[in-house]
Amino acid sequence: MLAKRIIPCLDIKDGRTVKGVNFVNLRDAGDPVELGARYSQEGADELVFLDITATHEKRKTLSELARRIARHLNIPFTIGGGIRTTEDVEIMLAAGADKISVNSAAFKRPDLIDELAKNFGSQCIVVAIDAKKVKDDWYVHLNGGRIATEKKLLNWAREAEQRGAGEILFTSMNHDGTKAGFANEINAVLSSNLSIPIIASGGAGEMSHFYDAFTEGKADAALAASIFHFGEIGIGELKAYLRKREIAVRI
Repeated sequence: MLAKRIIPCLDIKDGRTVKGVNFVNLRDAGDPVELGARYSQEGADELVFLDITATHEKRKTLSELARRIARHLNIPFTIGGGIRTTEDVEIMLAAGADKISVNSAAFKRPDLIDELAKNFGSQCIVVAIDAKKVKDDWYVHLNGGRIATEKKLLNWAREAEQRGAGEILFTSMNHDGTKAGFANEINAVLSSNLSIPIIASGGAGEMSHFYDAFTEGKADAALAASIFHFGEIGIGELKAYLRKREIAVRI
């Protein structure tokens, strides 16, 4: 059995780590490189760095951030935000990133996923999807959740996989920052319908939520932000808890 991954996520705005609730009311959580180095030492399996304003403000993710991160980390990391072209990806990978994340740009031009998978391999292409449950179904939202679309989450996730995505990073906008638990029902649907790994994001508040994400939600990895940033849960103690409950994790 493959080990389940614990992934701290660092949302970046103006060079600082920030965290909000339901994608709004952001507050400062510290220097992303310092936090990343700490998580690496504590036993995180991977890290995700997302420039949450890059697409909205029409800026490209700065490769300098990737270089700074790579100098201080010894675990894989994904970087995303404003990546729109193969050239952008070349720059990020050359700067030290192991994977890149694409979201709005891939949705607006799905061929981008095909191009990136062909040029760099599916293993380093993460398609991030932000979605919100509206009435009885989940719909994709773009630009940091600011723009609603009529595309259903499962349909887009399937298309992303077919085009060459190596992983799906799904964030439930309904659960983000609430600390009430992950969207396990829809995560299980995604996992059952796709053959690539699903990273669950949005809603972590206590250690049992991670257990539920891996069992009920059938996620391959669980991503969280504020509970790690503000010291509410330590990665070491979380992994010890999961191992006691017979979840395969790397210690």
